[in-house]
Amino acid sequence: MSERSFPARGLLRAGLTLAVVVAAGFLVSALWRAYVVAPWTRDGRVSAQIVRIAPEVSGTVAEVSVADDQYVNRGEVLYRIDNASFTLELAQAEARLAAAEASLRQKTEEARRRRGMESLVPAEDIQRANQAVAIAQAELRGARVAVDRAKLDLARTELRAPTDGYVTRLRLNKGDYAVAGQPNLALIDAHSFWITGYFEETKLRGIQPGAAARIRLMGFDQVLPGRVASIGRGIADSNQQADAQGLPSVEPSFSWVRLAQRIPVRVEFEHVPREVVLAAGMTGSIEVTPSAGTPVPQGRLISLLHRWM
Repeated sequence: MSERSFPARGLLRAGLTLAVVVAAGFLVSALWRAYVVAPWTRDGRVSAQIVRIAPEVSGTVAEVSVADDQYVNRGEVLYRIDNASFTLELAQAEARLAAAEASLRQKTEEARRRRGMESLVPAEDIQRANQAVAIAQAELRGARVAVDRAKLDLARTELRAPTDGYVTRLRLNKGDYAVAGQPNLALIDAHSFWITGYFEETKLRGIQPGAAARIRLMGFDQVLPGRVASIGRGIADSNQQADAQGLPSVEPSFSWVRLAQRIPVRVEFEHVPREVVLAAGMTGSIEVTPSAGTPVPQGRLISLLHRWM
């Protein structure tokens, strides 16, 4: 082996060492930017509006028209309460209304007849007749309200879906007694899903309402587009809690270690493919693009690092 090969091999080793150092420095820089600087979090949780369905009248459940986890359209019947007693109440209210109408006609005719004999009938009798008409009119209004109320109660024996959604936590069976005001099933609004990302406070400077976001759910590979809807303005302070004696409970801390608090940021889904199934409680990662237009920082490598971390 010639002596000239030694300098060449030394240069090659130096070049390789330099390349490795540069690559390592670039990777460390990318990791730092991706994990510390970029507005990104893997602490995201899917939520949805949940409507608790409770009857407005009490009664025995006559029919359950849906199953657990079933999708229902707005206005679709969920279940029915036995309406026999409410039908009777409506018939009774209508009979009272007819009696009130007949009474008003009689009192009105009597008052008109007395006013026609004003010269022969004492003024007190005419006044009492007019008062009887006023009372009959009030009773008629009350009877009409009773009929309207009976119709409303009868209509309320059918509970319908207030929105498109998914029936959940159905624990209702035919024959159960439904109590007014007590929820007996829940409906997840199908159009209300969003994801809340809990971002470190040091990353909030890169997040603004309206900024674009990239969402990756743990159970799916697709990247879902989203948009920042709002930023939370408060979280609980454990130091504000008092102990049993009413004294402030202050948690110990280390002066040289300060953990960044996490602030909730609400992100709305812009488009969800059919094959992606959303469920409240799912987790995922969120990467936010500042509203200026370019991510801070951004690039395919950063996105890959976010996916792996």
